[in-house]
Amino acid sequence: MISNLFVSSIGLKDGKRKNGDYPFSLPIVKDMENLVFSSPITIFTGENGTGKSTVVEAIAFKYGFNLEGGSRNFNFETKKISSLLGEELQLARGYKRPRDDYFFRAESFYNLASNIDDIGVISSYGGVSLHDQSHGESFFSLFLNRLRGEGFYLFDEPEAALSPQRQLAFLARMDELIGEGSQFIIATHSPIIMSHPKAEILQFSDEGIRKVRFEETDCFDFYKTFMNNYGDVLRRMGLGK
Repeated sequence: MISNLFVSSIGLKDGKRKNGDYPFSLPIVKDMENLVFSSPITIFTGENGTGKSTVVEAIAFKYGFNLEGGSRNFNFETKKISSLLGEELQLARGYKRPRDDYFFRAESFYNLASNIDDIGVISSYGGVSLHDQSHGESFFSLFLNRLRGEGFYLFDEPEAALSPQRQLAFLARMDELIGEGSQFIIATHSPIIMSHPKAEILQFSDEGIRKVRFEETDCFDFYKTFMNNYGDVLRRMGLGK
């Protein structure tokens, strides 16, 4: 484990977990009693419904972020969001405090962009309203301009509006920020984003949480199989000629 991470592990209060109702019914909860981070980039990957975003949201709640996104200074609310898992979560923090922090949530990015306009801080985002840019350009403008380094960055599906080329550019930007002492925890389906050589990849599934190499992820296997055999795959689906 790297000792200077801003968040070095997560766990559940008293080592206990509730049973029954969602999200405590998720199979991954049993592996959260002491989940240790050992890299400046931690990737959560896995199929929809396995709990990636739920855990990211819980970390955001416990860390003190607004659950619709932004830094800890953002306090807007367009809808009531709570985190039952976050209420039971414990964070082990490192000895250093970050100089910067940000929670990016693709699902509520529109609300975040609106609040940025409302409070008049677009200068920190490149000087142009995020609403006056394409979806992908606004995402990347935030990543490029607002993240200042030596920060704790929590991202939920940052690839949602990015082209493959922009995802590579995001990968390079993330590497710059890691070089400046930053830490990332990211939930993603993007094989490009999870390919960073420093990434610790945690795969979420119905069997729990398992640390895997990039080539062992379900995402890598699926894309490789499809790209190498896309004609056969489409024909089996009744879509090929």
